[in-house]
Amino acid sequence: MNQLPEYLANLNKQQMEAAKYVAGPSLILAGAGTGKTTVVVSKITYLIDHGIVAPDNILAVTFTNKAANEMNQRISNHLYYKLPWVGTFHSIALKILRTYHEEAGLNQNFVVIDTSDQLKIIQNILEDRNLSKNDFCPKATLNIIQNWKDSGLAPDDVDNSDLQSSLHEFAKSIYSSYQNQLQKMDAVDFGDIILKNVKLFQNYQFILSEYQRQFRFIFVDEYQDTNTVQYIWLRMLSQSDNVVCCVGDDDQSIYGWRGAKIGNILRFEDDFSNAKIFKLEQNYRSNHSILEVASNLIAHNATRYKKHLWTDSTTHNNKVILKLTWNDLEESSFIAHKITETSLKEETPLSEIAILVRASFQTRVIEEALIANAISYKIIGGQKFYDRMEIKDIIAFLKLSARPNDDISILRVINKPKRGIGKTTITKIRNIANEQNISFFEATKQLIAAKGFSKKIDESLCEFIKLIDDWNKISSDLSPNEILDEVIRSTKYVDCLKMEKTLEAQTRIENINEFKSALSEYENLDDFFEHITLVSDTDDLSSDNLVNVMTLHAAKGLEFDTVFLPGWEEGLFPHQKSIEEKGNLGLEEERRLAYVGITRAKNKLFISCASSRRMFNQFINSLPSRFIAELPEQHIMKIGFNRHQYNDSYIPTPQNNNITKKTESLPTKVFHQKFGKGVVIRKDGELLEVCFDSVGIKKIMRQFLKEI
Repeated sequence: MNQLPEYLANLNKQQMEAAKYVAGPSLILAGAGTGKTTVVVSKITYLIDHGIVAPDNILAVTFTNKAANEMNQRISNHLYYKLPWVGTFHSIALKILRTYHEEAGLNQNFVVIDTSDQLKIIQNILEDRNLSKNDFCPKATLNIIQNWKDSGLAPDDVDNSDLQSSLHEFAKSIYSSYQNQLQKMDAVDFGDIILKNVKLFQNYQFILSEYQRQFRFIFVDEYQDTNTVQYIWLRMLSQSDNVVCCVGDDDQSIYGWRGAKIGNILRFEDDFSNAKIFKLEQNYRSNHSILEVASNLIAHNATRYKKHLWTDSTTHNNKVILKLTWNDLEESSFIAHKITETSLKEETPLSEIAILVRASFQTRVIEEALIANAISYKIIGGQKFYDRMEIKDIIAFLKLSARPNDDISILRVINKPKRGIGKTTITKIRNIANEQNISFFEATKQLIAAKGFSKKIDESLCEFIKLIDDWNKISSDLSPNEILDEVIRSTKYVDCLKMEKTLEAQTRIENINEFKSALSEYENLDDFFEHITLVSDTDDLSSDNLVNVMTLHAAKGLEFDTVFLPGWEEGLFPHQKSIEEKGNLGLEEERRLAYVGITRAKNKLFISCASSRRMFNQFINSLPSRFIAELPEQHIMKIGFNRHQYNDSYIPTPQNNNITKKTESLPTKVFHQKFGKGVVIRKDGELLEVCFDSVGIKKIMRQFLKEI
């Protein structure tokens, strides 16, 4: 019997079939932890080792440089050389663009600009048209243009059906001007790279034909995350005698908010005739109970390929712990206690423990519980709560309300939101402050009195100084949260974030709302300032043995021995905004996000929810997430449910899990005079449970609600 080569020897039956199939297009559906990279590397090595295709006739595209480097390194371990056409979508497309720069209307040394330069271009266009940034937010405008590029739309391709608001209409009106500015700079932005490839292929058939001949075998990793323009690019490069192999998992498609189209992977068989589908279902990461919980949950999604993860491992089959707590404070204390227990008694390294949250504002109470229990941690893909830009800005404003002469704070926020105060003005004030040994605040007042600025700068500085004076006069009579409300109102800080209409801005607003909750625990600002100083002083990053805290989106592709999933409540997870904006499609993406979180765990998984959660400076009653009802009873252990007012019947059932569904004469969307807009999620006679945008879930008599 011929011995199998090393790159095939350790494959299971499903993996072997996928790796050795070279007769036509194929889709490898690789469930979480099923070894997809191993299969792709084995397949590419098999092709080259058997002389089926030359190395430079293989194209392999990934989404990250890390994934591309890992793939090429593992291939080179078998073949002792790296392939020339392995890289990210953008690195491969950029390589093509540089080769045919003249046809693309670019010089050979064109540059790729970053986001800050993109925003400057849009701000310049606004100024040229005598328009205010307050009327048309540059960030929101740029976001729309980038979405169009990700959808394969150049300026001439945008039509009325793509205009959903007045901001979209404005974005269309400047899209051509924006591109002209890039042309003058001999530059492209990130969104241009693949879009210009597509236009190049459309306008020059010989270029497209060249690369179609070049790439006889095309591999695409994480196919479920491709957006429209990436999909078009791939379809143009593929032809009848090319072999396309896409690898991905529709159950892990969680980036719809940034343009990923799950339909790309779901219609693979329609796009590529005689396509063969391979399902990798044997999991090498998680225990049996974790896999059963994940598989049962994701089975509630309608738009997916049917598959079921399994393992032949019989070790460490711990049931999934489902914990119900009184509130988010008890929840965070529970997590800290279990981490201490796991790391000390079971000797699990802290680096093998992760806390995965749906929204970044959740980390605040968790961080404070970890600090209180002397547990070292790090925030992955983000900053610690009190280190976040918006939180540091708000803290600086609060410090100025108590101490106007705080130079560090005043220099941080003198131009937030934008007031047109530049470096020259700031340097002038600092020079006076240094010469006279006075604070920046006092030096500014002196220069204003001496008419030391232009009219425009004078007006901006007078307004800013007046804000600080006003806060200082009232700070001793108000509670910390009342001062905060006045700061937010008078600076219009949150209003400016709302105008951006971006996910990043929405996250910053959520963090500020969580900050209100933190501030409400203190009687005065001095106590709070002392608290955050102590929090900062406890940082210890000298060791790599730290608990990992991150969002669920940031956790994709990672794995840990022990995972905590807090905040499984209606409105938070699934997130209310996702359901409101995309209905059942949004709900299914939220469920896929839950599936990703569950499958990060190898041995131990803790899911928790709270009866109430502090939001907007008050405890709001919460409903357990509908996802909890979709977990298989035989594989979970419930803790804390008996001592609460909730029982199993209180948890939404899978058969009635769509809150936007109308039954009887029950209204779906309602308006309340105090709480604003909300969605009805439960009816008890004339008493309705409503999830409000502003305050979360409340019980309201029907007579006080207006259907909208």
